[in-house]
Amino acid sequence: MASKKIPVSKIPPPVLRYEVHWVSLDPTAGKEVQKTRPCVVVSPDAMHRTGMAVVCPLTTTLHPQWAHRLQITCASKPAEIMADQIRAVSLGRFVKRIDLLTATDAQALRDLLALLYATP
Repeated sequence: MASKKIPVSKIPPPVLRYEVHWVSLDPTAGKEVQKTRPCVVVSPDAMHRTGMAVVCPLTTTLHPQWAHRLQITCASKPAEIMADQIRAVSLGRFVKRIDLLTATDAQALRDLLALLYATP
């Protein structure tokens, strides 16, 4: 079966931790989040020299009762960080920078990721 090719940027935009960028997430499988959507970068800047970044996608469908989601404001609009959909992506999937998390939101995201992935 032939795999679906996505357009890959020859010169990816600069990517920094806690920035929000449009990222092309297709192709996907199963219940993975699809399409080009805003994603917050959670990987350390040094990792980006490898051509990869770890991101959490954003959605405008809010679920305040879900403990694995974080409500924020992105580009002046309500949004939710899907920490349960974390994934590594090529920098070639990055399209354009949108915003930067506030220091408070960045700390809340660090706390949530530690709760989800770093605690037994």
